[in-house]
Amino acid sequence: MLRMPQSPTDVVCIYADVTAPPLAIMPGSFNPLHQGHLELAAVAAIRLGCPVAFELSIANVDKAELSEEEVARRVEQFNGYRAIWITRAATFREKAILFPNTAFVLGFDTACRLIDPKYYGGDAGLRDEALRTIASCGCRIVVGGRVDANGEFRTWTGDGLAGKFRNLFVSLAEADFRVDVSSTELRSRARRVSEG
Repeated sequence: MLRMPQSPTDVVCIYADVTAPPLAIMPGSFNPLHQGHLELAAVAAIRLGCPVAFELSIANVDKAELSEEEVARRVEQFNGYRAIWITRAATFREKAILFPNTAFVLGFDTACRLIDPKYYGGDAGLRDEALRTIASCGCRIVVGGRVDANGEFRTWTGDGLAGKFRNLFVSLAEADFRVDVSSTELRSRARRVSEG
């Protein structure tokens, strides 16, 4: 039976016998895990010089809490890859506190949400406070690019951020990482196939 984290400070590591927190971690919903996640983790591992683990949070700022059955289904996808940490850390501020001195590996869209004041009640000051906490925990954010709705590849530039936060982010160039697939697209394809 899967052990679930019981509090915001509790973490559970699956598929690895480790006690130390990871040096690099890719948070995500992994619904489903796909080649883009695996390749971004591999490229970031080379760039950072350390393996990249994965993190699945039961709680999410945009969605309902995951059931134990759904967590088990998503975790099973990682069997044979590498460690996956299960947390209740819905925000990156919480993740930084749980995993200090860690590089967080993100896709472009997630990085955009991280700096969007909308996710802080529309308050850019609260966003800046969260970024200061992430930085004070010794964390970095590594961002892979992605193709937008117009077919243009977008690389992280940190637009909309004050200069004091730019060093918090590490942008991967298109030559480093480009996989044109998304979990949303894969779920949509699966629905079309099942509907016949």
